[in-house]
Amino acid sequence: MFARKPPVERMTARRRGRLYGGALILALSLAGCALEVQYAQEIAEMSKPPGSVYTGWRVFQDRCAGCHGPAATGTAGGPDLLPRVREMGSRRFVGLVLDRYDWSLPAAQARGESAARDALIEAIVQREAGMLTMPAWQGEPRVTAHIVDLYAYLSARAQGTQGPDRPAP
Repeated sequence: MFARKPPVERMTARRRGRLYGGALILALSLAGCALEVQYAQEIAEMSKPPGSVYTGWRVFQDRCAGCHGPAATGTAGGPDLLPRVREMGSRRFVGLVLDRYDWSLPAAQARGESAARDALIEAIVQREAGMLTMPAWQGEPRVTAHIVDLYAYLSARAQGTQGPDRPAP
C-alpha cells in the first residue's frame, strides 16, 4: 500500500511559500486590526474623566443627595447640578466643592480677595445672609478623598453616559 503524503508535503516549495506567505500576511493584518481596536479603546478610556463613576455615586448618595436629589437633578434644598457640571472642568468643580460656600459668585471672586467675597463674608458675619446653602467640604475626609470620583460621576450624569440608576462597580 502506498502511503499518501499530507497535502502540504505534496505541494511544491513555491506553492508552500505562497501559502505560508499568505498566512503570514493574514496573521499580521489581523494583528494590526486588533491593535487598532486596542488603541481605540485606550483613547476612549483616556477621554473619560479620571475617577470611578461608581465610587463617585456612592459619595454623592452619602453626602450630596440630601440636598441635590438622588439623581443630582435638584430639590427645593439644592439646585440641579447637571447643567452646572456640564459646563465646568474638574479643576473648577474641585474648587467649588472644596473651597467655596456660594456657587452664585463667579469662581474668580470666590477665591482670594474680592469685594463680592468680602461682602458675602460680612453679610454672613452680620447674620444678614441667612443660612449658607452649599457647605465647603474641605474638612470632610470622605469627600476630599473621593473628589475626583465625585466629579467622574456627576460628569457622566451631565454628559448623559450614566443614567440616574446605580452604576456598575
